[in-house]
Amino acid sequence: MTHDTIVTAAALAIGDELLSGRTKDKNIGHLAELLTAAGIDLLEVRIVPDVEERIVEALDALRSRYDHVFTSGGIGPTHDDITADAVARAFGVACVHEDAAMALLSAHYAERGMEFTDARKRMARMPVGATHIDNPVSRAPGFSIGNVHVMAGVPSVFQAMLDQVLPTLPTGIRLISQSVNCPFGEGDIGGPLTAVARAHSDTNIGSYPRFDGKSFSTEIVVRGRDAGAVAAAAAAVEAMLAEVALARQASAG
Repeated sequence: MTHDTIVTAAALAIGDELLSGRTKDKNIGHLAELLTAAGIDLLEVRIVPDVEERIVEALDALRSRYDHVFTSGGIGPTHDDITADAVARAFGVACVHEDAAMALLSAHYAERGMEFTDARKRMARMPVGATHIDNPVSRAPGFSIGNVHVMAGVPSVFQAMLDQVLPTLPTGIRLISQSVNCPFGEGDIGGPLTAVARAHSDTNIGSYPRFDGKSFSTEIVVRGRDAGAVAAAAAAVEAMLAEVALARQASAG
């Protein structure tokens, strides 16, 4: 369901392996892409280690500032998977072996002829009052509590869980974007582009340098929520580029 408001979000990636570089995060980019398409603005991303105090601190800051918080990592079967405990602590509730999750996982491992060990039972732990986020990949559920949505760190599982939770959330006005190709480098258009951006403050204008091995060019992207404002800003950018081109021709002549 889409509303005529701006809906905001933050991402919290959890894991020592992300900070050491042992694991390269693949979830933030995927989350950002899907949230943008849904009309939710991802405004902040944090990465924290497997330290309960740091997770709680980050959760408390983010969930009070944004409409949604999406976490990844730390809900597996090992001793350093402490996200469920940290989320429970942040919300001031107990973290328990949730009955429905226990039944789900017990049946899953029985079907596979595998022992439902204490380690695997850890994946059924969640804060009291949380609701499941279904996991069609490996069955162990994520969970939502308040405005926090807790998902696995494994990219295929994270993506599957996100597909489950995103359609249930209220979303906002989608951003409109328009790209303008610029044959000049950022150094050539930085000043006049700043003037355009100031004159069209109801949009966001970004510049992204490119190099083809011989020369620099720039992709300029205008973003906003009003189609007319975006079109006007893009037209102003194109007019500015035409003036820069004329000035360069004059100086060359």
